[in-house]
Amino acid sequence: MSFFGQGLRIFLLTFLVLVGFSALVHRLYEFQIERRAYYQSLVPGDREVTVREPGIRGRILDRNGVELARNRRTYEVYFDLEEIHRSYRAQNEKDPTRDVLTREQGMPRVGEETDIVQIVNSWIIPELTKLGVARNYSATKLRTHFITHRGLVPFSYTTEIDDDQFARLAERSIEIPGVYLNVRPLREYPYGAVASHILGYTRPWKTGDIPEDQKRRFDHYIGDEQGIAGVEASFDDILRGPEGNKTLVKNEKGKITGMIDYRPPAVGADVRLTIDARVQYLLTNVLRRTGRAAGVVMDVRTGGIVAMASVPDYDPNNFIPSINEKIYQAYLANPCAPFTDRCISGFVPGSTFKLGTALAGVMHGMGDRAYHCAGFVSYGTYKPKCWNHSGHGTLALSQAIQKSCNPYFYRLGNALGEEKLVESLALFGFGSRTGIELPGESGGNLPGSRAWRAANRGARLNPGDIAQVSIGQFQTLASPLQLCAMVTCIANGGRYYTPRLLEATSLPDGQVLRQEPKLKFDLIRDYGVKPEQLERIRKGMWMAVNVPGGTAGRAKIPGVDVAAKTGTAQVDKIRNLHNAWTVAFAPFDDPKYAIAILVEDGKAGGGVGAPLVHLVLRGILARDEGMRLPLSRLDPVEGNKDPVEAIELPDDVLAAIDATEMGETGDEALDLVEVRPAVTLPTENPVTPEPAITPEVDEEGSVVPDTGPGTNP
Repeated sequence: MSFFGQGLRIFLLTFLVLVGFSALVHRLYEFQIERRAYYQSLVPGDREVTVREPGIRGRILDRNGVELARNRRTYEVYFDLEEIHRSYRAQNEKDPTRDVLTREQGMPRVGEETDIVQIVNSWIIPELTKLGVARNYSATKLRTHFITHRGLVPFSYTTEIDDDQFARLAERSIEIPGVYLNVRPLREYPYGAVASHILGYTRPWKTGDIPEDQKRRFDHYIGDEQGIAGVEASFDDILRGPEGNKTLVKNEKGKITGMIDYRPPAVGADVRLTIDARVQYLLTNVLRRTGRAAGVVMDVRTGGIVAMASVPDYDPNNFIPSINEKIYQAYLANPCAPFTDRCISGFVPGSTFKLGTALAGVMHGMGDRAYHCAGFVSYGTYKPKCWNHSGHGTLALSQAIQKSCNPYFYRLGNALGEEKLVESLALFGFGSRTGIELPGESGGNLPGSRAWRAANRGARLNPGDIAQVSIGQFQTLASPLQLCAMVTCIANGGRYYTPRLLEATSLPDGQVLRQEPKLKFDLIRDYGVKPEQLERIRKGMWMAVNVPGGTAGRAKIPGVDVAAKTGTAQVDKIRNLHNAWTVAFAPFDDPKYAIAILVEDGKAGGGVGAPLVHLVLRGILARDEGMRLPLSRLDPVEGNKDPVEAIELPDDVLAAIDATEMGETGDEALDLVEVRPAVTLPTENPVTPEPAITPEVDEEGSVVPDTGPGTNP
């Protein structure tokens, strides 16, 4: 035999050995791993079944211990579909024709699968009907669950049973194969839509997300619910409790005869927020006077968020444990976008952004400069205007803020130049995320920044662009949260705190981990800004409220000195759409709170934003004096796109304003000028939570006739 022939025989022999070995390994894996439970069930006598139980989610509290998210006890009926199938076959083994065989609709005919739906309907549902706990269900979901998970993952049949039904079923469940009862916690948001964008919501675990090692460890696996929006998502890891597990003993008929090991699931950490629930309720109700709005209130001493609300909103309870398809589609179809958290989304900031330009000026030694306003400034053929076409004359920084004079800030921005202006604005967080503990935060857009230049290769800001950026127009986008953080820095004397929602974490063992304020920088200590220079900005905001000719008189509170800045930003010149803004802090001499309010399609910052600021601050300060603010459940609002002409104020406030107010009222809508066409904005990828959708009851799953209330929840 030739050498070549011998080599071929060795090769073929090796190949056959490898093929045989591979087949053997595959069969061993099938017998020992994939079909382990099945073959175990064939062995006479008792067997052990390991069950994984999810941890119990921790609570979310406000700063005073008010529960914003908690767990309520609920009863769940679940099926072990493998056990149901096995019991059915065992009961009818002498008459195998009783087992219904079919193939799945829409699937290629690769063999026949047991139709678990017909088995459940004929074998289980009649017993549940006798006990009054039968429910309509999705047969399609049950069938898919059986094919995919068999007995590894229990099938949740219903959580809609009361105490009496639970008791009846508990007495008889041992007689019904594969039917089990469970008492489990279900997430609940007691105040409905209050703080919905902050809290977010959870969804049940995805049954396909089972690690391979867990499949080998457990016979039955129940995963943890997941936070997928708001702080439920941000703090998901610490809110989740440690898992539990138990080992049950079952006899050859599948009945539980004992339990030899049990480690109950533990509770996760409680998360205490900086939010004050009563102030949150106040802010939410005030903003609901409009159709689309957002507001942020910060503690100027710590950077903690006291309240943060966005309108329209939603009820996170709709998502627990899953959301009805029609309700979800109604949310998605709402043109006012209720899932959008406007507090952390970018909008054209208008004249509130002049405060950022003023800060850039004092940082670079230009806070004492005066500029002349003739009603416009010329940059070649481009002549951007002031709202006061006849001009303001010569103004210092405080007066320019008070009167919201555009030409002053056009000139100041260009005196700084693109590099200094943009670098200073970026320092205050514009063009980047603040780091608030919420998914989906927008960094906005800062023309001239690194991100802007990356999106527009070779682009530079010309003098006209710089002029418009200096007053918060052109392509500038900022969030209410960013503006509130900047105002906090102005109010407290130059300390910029990173906005935060986490106050403390309370561990189950009683240990409390407090979150300290996050000081990003101090203008006076780190950048050499003189206190008297910063005081020019503070004084200008005070004058805007309290001196004739100011734009923010409607933010005034009798007996309290408020400092504010209004803005009316052009959004769409053709449709004459604007955003109304007001930012403020109070009390002036001993600041406690900073606030930023945005109203989409508000006609004027002074007539819309300032009154809303007044209402919120007046309530907070009254609370500080001992008044108890209300707190109750709120249903969600859909919002609307109606323009907001003005917000009415109490008579005592109007009387005080009528006696002193002069000049423009923040209606910078006249400050609409053409600029060169917008170029590319940096793109962002916002988080889009995917909720669990409640399966629709189908024809095969309609097992309970609708005979009146209470029959078919």
